[in-house]
Amino acid sequence: MITIQYLRSNPKDVIEALGKRFFGDAEKIVNEILEIDQQKRETQVKLDNNNAQMNQLSKSIGELMKKGEKQEAEDAKAQTTTLKNEIKELEETFKNLEKQLFDKQVLLPNMPHASVKAGKSAEDNETVSTWGNIPTLHEHAVPHWDLIQKYDLIDFELGNKITGAGFPVYKNKGAKLQRALINFFLQEAEKAGYIEIQPPILINKASGFGTGQLPDKDGQMYFATEDELYLIPTAEVPITNIYRDVIIEEKDLPIKNVGYTPCFRREAGSWGAHVRGLNRLHQFDKVEIVQIQHPENSYNALEEMLKYAQSLLEKLELPYRTLRLCGGDMGFSSALTYDLEVYSAGQGRWLEVSSVSNFETFQANRLQLRYRNLEKKNALLHTLNGSALALPRIVACILENNQTPEGINIPKALHPFLSFTEIK
Repeated sequence: MITIQYLRSNPKDVIEALGKRFFGDAEKIVNEILEIDQQKRETQVKLDNNNAQMNQLSKSIGELMKKGEKQEAEDAKAQTTTLKNEIKELEETFKNLEKQLFDKQVLLPNMPHASVKAGKSAEDNETVSTWGNIPTLHEHAVPHWDLIQKYDLIDFELGNKITGAGFPVYKNKGAKLQRALINFFLQEAEKAGYIEIQPPILINKASGFGTGQLPDKDGQMYFATEDELYLIPTAEVPITNIYRDVIIEEKDLPIKNVGYTPCFRREAGSWGAHVRGLNRLHQFDKVEIVQIQHPENSYNALEEMLKYAQSLLEKLELPYRTLRLCGGDMGFSSALTYDLEVYSAGQGRWLEVSSVSNFETFQANRLQLRYRNLEKKNALLHTLNGSALALPRIVACILENNQTPEGINIPKALHPFLSFTEIK
């Protein structure tokens, strides 16, 4: 959430920056926020004045009674009664204005970083770099959904029977490959200095708000109505919320966490090849890295996290490209996001497998996540996270890119985690 202090001082900058996202209501909402804020501050001044007057009158009543000036004391009492009623009305007005201000503030997405390009959709994203060679497959190569069926790795129909579309059942070597990838990703993260967290996969409303999923993506999250809990869309949410309402000593920064969780998303999308097989699911596994950083160091940390996610793809020998997202394609809370896409040789297309983002103070303001600097003053921290990595499309690309007429070769990096090196 953009702080009210920044909005007061830089309204034109906010409106201009949100223009990169093509967020059409920016000027209207910013002006409404400033108007409500002005009313709130004027109400606060009246409240302060009335409370000061009330305190002064209350003191004078005792003094007047001591002097025997009963009529003057009664007049003062009458004034206090009037002031009490006014104070009650002002407090109610202040409370309503505070809610109106909050409800407007949460509608504004984060301001993009200066390096982010204006754009409406994925077509406007910038390709920053590419790595690896596009594999040349044999004549009878097929997409992963055919390989999955041929080698009995995943059962989509069984998942549909048990739950519904988008909830696959992994089996045999398919299940083992999933577990190997999770263990590989967690082990690499530990080597890179991340502390492993195993968080809950259900969150309350405050947690969803803290990281920006609520109210922005309310309809895209699964909701357990009786307990008013949400199934997590990513481990970012519970891990980052560990630090909600926390003041961290500057000497304890940075904080680096990693967690594996299943993830749940209702927005599985339309029908067609682009969502077929493992391309888009309602439930999938992902390893997530999270950093809590000093504001001066967060963009260095973002580059470090990006290089780390890239290194995983290189170890898995998967060709990839790095994109810097345009304003209109970034998530609601992000200031700068890089996407990593792996080339899917069986489908002949690029598939997103990771997003690495810096949220600057946007989440921290919602979370009230602060640090105490050396001068003993509190300030908002920067939060960052990245997929390292999401499994479904990684599995799809491993199967497709490594297929031969005889079977599927497993990348060498996974050999220590498996009892087989190929699928036949």
